[in-house]
Amino acid sequence: MAILASDIPKLSALPVISLAPWLNPHDSKGRISTSAALHAACLQYGFFYLDVSTYVDLEETAELERLAREFFVLPQEEKEKLALKYSDGARGYARLGENVTNGKSDNHEALEFLCPVEEPDKKKPLWGENQWPPIPGFRERYEAWVDKMKNLGMIVMEAMANGLGMSPEEWAELRAQVDDSFWVMRVIGYPPLPSDYDGHSCGAHRDYGCLTFLYMDPTPGALEVFVRQAGLVVRKQSPLGPPEEYVEEGAWVNADPIPGCVVCNIGEMWEVWTNGLYRSTLHRVVHNGSSYRVSIPFFFEPNFNALVKPLPAAIRIQEETPKPKTKYMHSLVPQKPYKPTVYGEFLLKKIARNFKKYVD
Repeated sequence: MAILASDIPKLSALPVISLAPWLNPHDSKGRISTSAALHAACLQYGFFYLDVSTYVDLEETAELERLAREFFVLPQEEKEKLALKYSDGARGYARLGENVTNGKSDNHEALEFLCPVEEPDKKKPLWGENQWPPIPGFRERYEAWVDKMKNLGMIVMEAMANGLGMSPEEWAELRAQVDDSFWVMRVIGYPPLPSDYDGHSCGAHRDYGCLTFLYMDPTPGALEVFVRQAGLVVRKQSPLGPPEEYVEEGAWVNADPIPGCVVCNIGEMWEVWTNGLYRSTLHRVVHNGSSYRVSIPFFFEPNFNALVKPLPAAIRIQEETPKPKTKYMHSLVPQKPYKPTVYGEFLLKKIARNFKKYVD
């Protein structure tokens, strides 16, 4: 007899985790609780809300949003002066539809910024210079945000290391892999999605780095996260015969903005570090509203030359985990160990096709 969807507990909303204990050096009990919550969220979702209300001023994010809108309402010819082709193909302005996901153009425009590098060379992928809009205060405000998000990344990394049960020595080794983060920041503008558009505002994808911190304007119903629920068996009506059974692995749920919070998710490098214990999660943007939506994701990444490999703490957890009793139970142990990878090499392979038209 099949298990119906109605017999399975409904998919939960993404958890909200307060960062406050990790901003207070004297709240040791709170730190333990926060780290445990991060560990649980990464195991189950790969996505969560991070309450940063004691770290980020709402007026600060409001000003970032205002500056972004000031740029996006500029005449197209003005925005095109910062086109990606004038740098390394990765830094600057990406016009509406220029970003492609799953072979389809995304219905958004964006400003792209990456970690500054020594001896910039725009003919070398990722090695150009950032192009800043000539809007008063734009660069200063956004560079301050970069510094704040880099610091946030180190705080969350330490809290996650604690949640994994890493020793101080193990944390020090991991910290050395992210202390010069090859960060990426995007400032994205989403016009309403045309009803006849063959695609999404941003197609379904997994982030391939470390941690993503997403600030978004109050627009609801746009960001969607695929929440896994292994073993959810439902009935599917076949037009040619009786219903057939199939395994539904999860469902798309909305991740609407919450005041004082950023949405955080883990990328593929955390999959490698944890040997598959944590999984990078599919997400997409489907903006069917009438407003012009703005979001500002910051990608806290490993150092460009970091050798990312499974962490002993994650291996210890996997070795102590009983094997699943049924095929519907999600195993914490992968079929084979994840291979070590140099982050910069991994990144270049991921984005190589984006540079072909600019670099030969």
